[in-house]
Amino acid sequence: MIGIASIAAYLPSSRIDNIARAEQLGSTPEQVEERIGFRKLAQMEPENGTFGLAIAAIRQLLLQKPIAPESIEVLVVVTQNPDRNIPHLSAELHGVLGLPDRCACFDIGLGCSGYVYGLSVVSSFMQANGFKTGVLVTADPYSKVVDQGDKNTSLIFGDGATATLLNDDPVFDLGVFSFGTRGSEADKLACNDSVLFMNGRAVFNFAATHVPADIRQVAEKNGVTLAEIDCFVVHQGSRFIVETIADRLLLDRQRVPFLAAEYGNTVSSSIPMMLVELMKNEANKTLVLSGFGLGFSWASTVIKRRE
Repeated sequence: MIGIASIAAYLPSSRIDNIARAEQLGSTPEQVEERIGFRKLAQMEPENGTFGLAIAAIRQLLLQKPIAPESIEVLVVVTQNPDRNIPHLSAELHGVLGLPDRCACFDIGLGCSGYVYGLSVVSSFMQANGFKTGVLVTADPYSKVVDQGDKNTSLIFGDGATATLLNDDPVFDLGVFSFGTRGSEADKLACNDSVLFMNGRAVFNFAATHVPADIRQVAEKNGVTLAEIDCFVVHQGSRFIVETIADRLLLDRQRVPFLAAEYGNTVSSSIPMMLVELMKNEANKTLVLSGFGLGFSWASTVIKRRE
């Protein structure tokens, strides 16, 4: 079975101080701390671009889990903000990394649910084709599309990237997945004329309604109770969204952690960014992953530490 063997993350060193600029954006330091939750936002260097974030995450992965580039059979990138539309970003990365010609490369155009979707797509693709080593990259810098004067978006999104090694000797096995979409509401979080628009109330209502129900459903599909789950790794949309999901599931908030206060909502990278830290704790044996957002889509699964 294909599962998660290792995850690496890259965050730019530059930070935007949300506390310092809260009032000029019509917010307050208290709102930033208690509801939005992001004290700082990671911001990529202008010369880096999406490619720069992605290559940094992959190189970090190759450092911490030495694998020969020629052994990589699949390279998939989750992004909606590549530096250019043609060619696909995974092909550009393939060329720079010197991966073998027989390596399959493709991109997935999804946002905040993209990592969980990506795990399902890549693991299934690998198993169907007899591949043993694949890399799933997330890199979606929203600083490209956020209006820094818009308080609905500019206090939320940070830049970052992750790279996940998937193989047949994993640390975590993947369980059954659950997916959903409410496309009729997709325009409430959309990029219009290259600028991100977000109806924050609609996004919150969507997450608070659909995500707790989906987490209950995916736990049942995987034959576990909520009490048996050690940690709930949910997309870091905001502190208020994360805490609301915990409350609606009647869970201690410590079991549904908010870990992104110092770098922001990194879109498809938010779940693997958390997993980099959570995987180090061997007490975390059974985890729920739940991503949700752009396109009003969601996806959840249960992963279990291999004994």
